[in-house]
Amino acid sequence: MEYTDDTLFDGLLLCQQHKNGYRFSVDAVLVAHFCKPRAEDSVLDIGCGCGIVGLVLCYRYPQLKVTGLELQPKLARLARMNCSANGFQQRFTVQEGDVRQIQDVVAPEAFDMVVSNPPYRPVGSGRINQEDECALARHELTANLQSVVQGAAFAVRNRGVVVCIYPADRLATLLTRMEAHRLTPKRLQPVYSYPEDTRARLVMVEAVKNGGPGVRLLPPFYIYTCPNGPYSQEMLALYKD
Repeated sequence: MEYTDDTLFDGLLLCQQHKNGYRFSVDAVLVAHFCKPRAEDSVLDIGCGCGIVGLVLCYRYPQLKVTGLELQPKLARLARMNCSANGFQQRFTVQEGDVRQIQDVVAPEAFDMVVSNPPYRPVGSGRINQEDECALARHELTANLQSVVQGAAFAVRNRGVVVCIYPADRLATLLTRMEAHRLTPKRLQPVYSYPEDTRARLVMVEAVKNGGPGVRLLPPFYIYTCPNGPYSQEMLALYKD
């Protein structure tokens, strides 16, 4: 298995990735910064992949404790390698397991925050190699939105926080699933490709388990300055702060 060496925060955070397998995208960087944990919270990352969300959180919050849940053994092993490479192995552990049987891996209501960048694409949206690392991470082959939300609701404590990033055109489905599991949306931010884009591409949602009414709609976030253009200053800042 070949790897690439990637960095964030001006080279202070290291992240190896499989050269020809699943590689994280801006979605993971966005949702990691959207999370607002308290200093000593315990966080579960469902479907942690190479560990990028947990790595960013550990870097930004030096007292935070993170557990990554990952179904694919090769990605779980890679996430552990990245924990060690950054000196986070005492604060960031990785468990191999299936979110559909999350009760076999973690205790109920054991975490202050649960974060996930779940598979976006329904089965049937294009040709899929079911043994492919990328397909398993991006398509709802093993984990779908229902299982991720249900797993998050199981793992997060009462009044704890669940954070997701998801396609904006599937927002209604996400909110419906959350409400069905007593996860009340409290913060919501649409993500656009660039300022002149006519519709949001992604949405980031923070929900509270058994939370009260009231949701805060945040200003749009723009990834690029223009079509096919460079990253916006806001996006660049996420790789440096």
